[in-house]
Amino acid sequence: MKPLFMLVSTLVISPLLSPAYADSARFQQDALPAKINLPNVSPSNSDLANRGAYIARTADCMACHREDYSGGVAIETPIGNIYSTNITPSKTYGIGNYTEADLKKALHKGRAPGHQIYPAMPYPSYHGMTDDDISALFAYFQTVPVVDKPPEKTTHLPFPLNIRSLMLAWNVINVPSTENRTDLTPVQQRGEYLVNNLEHCGTCHTPRNLTQGLDKDRYLSGAPLGKWFAPNITLDNDTGIGRWSEIDIVTYLRTGKLDKRAYAGGPMAEAVGHSTRYLTDEDLSAMANYLKVVPAIKTDDYLIPVNIARLPNPVSASITYNLLEQKDYLAKAKANTSHFSSNTNDSTINNSHSPKSLYLANCASCHGVDGYAQPDARYASIVGLSSIRRVKPDALIGVIAFGAKGAFNTAPKMPGFEKDLSAAQIASITNYVRVKFGGLATSEVTAADVKRVIKEKN
Repeated sequence: MKPLFMLVSTLVISPLLSPAYADSARFQQDALPAKINLPNVSPSNSDLANRGAYIARTADCMACHREDYSGGVAIETPIGNIYSTNITPSKTYGIGNYTEADLKKALHKGRAPGHQIYPAMPYPSYHGMTDDDISALFAYFQTVPVVDKPPEKTTHLPFPLNIRSLMLAWNVINVPSTENRTDLTPVQQRGEYLVNNLEHCGTCHTPRNLTQGLDKDRYLSGAPLGKWFAPNITLDNDTGIGRWSEIDIVTYLRTGKLDKRAYAGGPMAEAVGHSTRYLTDEDLSAMANYLKVVPAIKTDDYLIPVNIARLPNPVSASITYNLLEQKDYLAKAKANTSHFSSNTNDSTINNSHSPKSLYLANCASCHGVDGYAQPDARYASIVGLSSIRRVKPDALIGVIAFGAKGAFNTAPKMPGFEKDLSAAQIASITNYVRVKFGGLATSEVTAADVKRVIKEKN
């Protein structure tokens, strides 16, 4: 479940889907998909429970409830944090007393025994889950190790937002969040089910209407998400993913990155790390096939086309994997920049304010002098990334200010520099990165732009 909360107030194509998918009404799986390696599948469990383990992955339950389902993860909201609950089979603190009907009601209507669930849990999307998938999920949750304690933190909202019954009126307007199309191929229908319901992509990538439900007229066209912005993933060539092939989409969902184009961070990194990287090739292909028929929507945050001729080349063929070479090269680059700074009369270029010096001091040890980093060590190459080339620099400013988490637990977490660098210094790094590694001709981000983004996201 991806982080989201909205109240009343306020992404090598493998073979296509098997005939077993095409022969079922909503492509309900009869067994655990082949060629899948899930850490939560056990040979001691039934086929039904193991299929439920795959459903849990496709529904991205771990992103909010943790890998052990113990809960307590903070979901940022405009009015405070909503904390996820324990969904292990603990009879005292979890869902051990749930019947299958209870689970279905929670997933379809946001109704737990005794109270209404806040839509931080994306039941408006889960509303479309099939009964067979819910049965498998229920069987799986019976096999999850019990965590017999409450989450470390629980939700406490001020009056009147603590009146959960208000969600009943919200549900009438906003559930379900999407409607099924009738003009899709069987593969695209499977993709629609995955994108709209299980993976609930629209929860993050769709703007909100006045009641804070999904704005269906701007479906998947991008939306703010806490300190992040979930980009436009419709087919528009300039502002969305219209230039991505189906192979590109599958690669991104499997690995969290596309060379010189995209790198998953924040909530999308969580979605890849907990969910999409585990999906079968058939399911990822179905998602890509469906996304290629989602209507294009043009927004004002367009991508400046990448100018390959302006992008830097690696300083050597080995520097992206040779740590000692990169360390020595960085030391020399810092020394050369410092020497230049101390011998110039230009007061705007000095060791603390020169854009290059700021980048070398704060960013190059991870992202590399040339921007290509060390992918083998899971340091992200930033050359050509779409987040650098957007006409609005807000996403890049946000990453520099607040940091970013990679798609896998082994990926280093990028620190935020909001408290260590001034707004002017962050603006300077932003401009340097956009021109040097984004290939832009110019960039004119100001300290005022940085202050605005930080104010809006805090």
